[in-house]
Amino acid sequence: MENQKQYPMTQEGFEKLEQELEELKTVKRPEVVEKIKVARSFGDLSENSEYDAAKDEQGFIEQDIQRIENMIRNAIIIEDTDDNDVVQIGKTVTFVELPGDEEESYQIVGSAEADAFNGKISNESPMAQSLIGKHLDDEVRVPLPNGAEMNVKIVNIQ
Repeated sequence: MENQKQYPMTQEGFEKLEQELEELKTVKRPEVVEKIKVARSFGDLSENSEYDAAKDEQGFIEQDIQRIENMIRNAIIIEDTDDNDVVQIGKTVTFVELPGDEEESYQIVGSAEADAFNGKISNESPMAQSLIGKHLDDEVRVPLPNGAEMNVKIVNIQ
């Protein structure tokens, strides 16, 4: 059996995936089945754009269901620890760019629940990889997408 990718995630992220899966199975899947039934009633399927669109949507929903089921099956729940001295998955790290004093905070989460717009970065991202394992008050070189680097000082870990 081939090795399955494991998905580290917080309990919150795991529960969110379960809710998303439930929604796909109990709401979205039946909706698209109904769309297919209605589109079939329009007659000739070879020239039926509603039918084609509904079948495409069904394919996307089924892919999402399989993807999420795989993530849930291979999830590793990251337990929150009381150790707020070292950066690890599940922790929120606050740092300041040097020189400067403007703080930025990100929670480091598994790739399955990353959402940069909401301050959650993947443990696989270059930023997170440079911060994981570092300690409070450490100065760290963080790679930027443009190839440059920035120096940051870790000022808080929660």
